Amino acid sequence: MRILIVEDDSSLAQAVATVLAQQHYVVDIAADGQEAWEFVNVCNYDLILLDIVLPKLDGISLCQQLRQQGYQMLIILLTAKDTKTDKVMGLDAGADDYVVKPFDFQELSARIRALLRRGNSSLPPVLEWGSLRLDPSSFEVTYDSQTLHLTAKNLVF
Repeated sequence: MRILIVEDDSSLAQAVATVLAQQHYVVDIAADGQEAWEFVNVCNYDLILLDIVLPKLDGISLCQQLRQQGYQMLIILLTAKDTKTDKVMGLDAGADDYVVKPFDFQELSARIRALLRRGNSSLPPVLEWGSLRLDPSSFEVTYDSQTLHLTAKNLVF
């Protein structure tokens, strides 16, 4: 499992990375939202641990951008922002969970395991062959970015 930590506090990011690496996760660290966006465009992540207050591109905007672009990896917001409004905004932006700093490493690890268990069985992968793209979770087929309108009879899995 590959995890991206997006955190501008380098000592916290390194501490979380160390704990996760001890649990046999492959971990990358990005110090800001723009760097995280670049990482996501190069690697496939199973989960992102995302701070909200970040330089260049904040965590809420990055989360929204990822979801708008169709990325379906799990996202846990890991932040000091702890109001009910902050939590609602984060979850509505597309996050799968919201953990407030300071946090307990054992609880964070348990939340990650729980989400990864759920995430592995919920969504089938998007299938691509050349310009043809099939998203089984939304039953959408596109060719050269044009939606193909198929009947149920045409679209049997």
